Amino acid sequence: MEVFKKTNGLTDAPFHYCPGCTHGIIHRLVAEVLEELGVLDRSIAIASVGCSVFSYNYFNCDAIQAAHGRAPAVATGAKRSMPDNIVFTYQGDGDLAAIGTAETVHAAARNENITVIFVNNAIYGMTGGQMAPTSLPNQVTQTSPYGRDVTLVGYPIKVSEMLSQVEGATYIERVAVDNVKNIKNAKKAIKKAFQNQIDKKGFSLIEVLSTCPTNWGKSPKDSLLWLEENMKKNYPLGVFKDRTKGDE
Repeated sequence: MEVFKKTNGLTDAPFHYCPGCTHGIIHRLVAEVLEELGVLDRSIAIASVGCSVFSYNYFNCDAIQAAHGRAPAVATGAKRSMPDNIVFTYQGDGDLAAIGTAETVHAAARNENITVIFVNNAIYGMTGGQMAPTSLPNQVTQTSPYGRDVTLVGYPIKVSEMLSQVEGATYIERVAVDNVKNIKNAKKAIKKAFQNQIDKKGFSLIEVLSTCPTNWGKSPKDSLLWLEENMKKNYPLGVFKDRTKGDE
């Protein structure tokens, strides 16, 4: 009996991610979904800048490297010029929720028929652990050594809640990959997002709560616990918008 099989949606290149980072889980979920939907051979990944900058080495499909934060704009051009292809961005919180906020909001407002995979680990990972737009109140980072002071730098940007108010957006859901149940739910959400694109229903974004053991200064096990006890309180899981209800 076959217990485990590598998805054809991933190449054989070894991941560069730190031990305990959940980027690898999210990569696999996306790859499995593309393979299961039978669209891998016509998919185009838009790689962002951040820890996932080398994602074009891992997804077994065509890919384009976007400038920092511009993945939704690049995806828009790719999808409009090649509407039969499945186009998705893979972005971290520093890329999507900081320098790329405008591109994300306006792609949603236009209801571009693309899929956005948004990985939220509440910190800048690749550049050394600085405070990100998604860092939690009082969270200690390299640039907030005494904790994030909301009176000075404001509150975290809650992307899913924000985009749910954008009229054009079709489907917005926040998931996590910290346990088996949540991983299964995350895959279901990702699959729905890609199915929406196949069905030409418009803009879908899946926000995935992820861990960063290295920059959080925690073990992989403790990072999962920190996500459960802290991130989910600030970023509750669930569907924030679904204009496809009733169509299924």
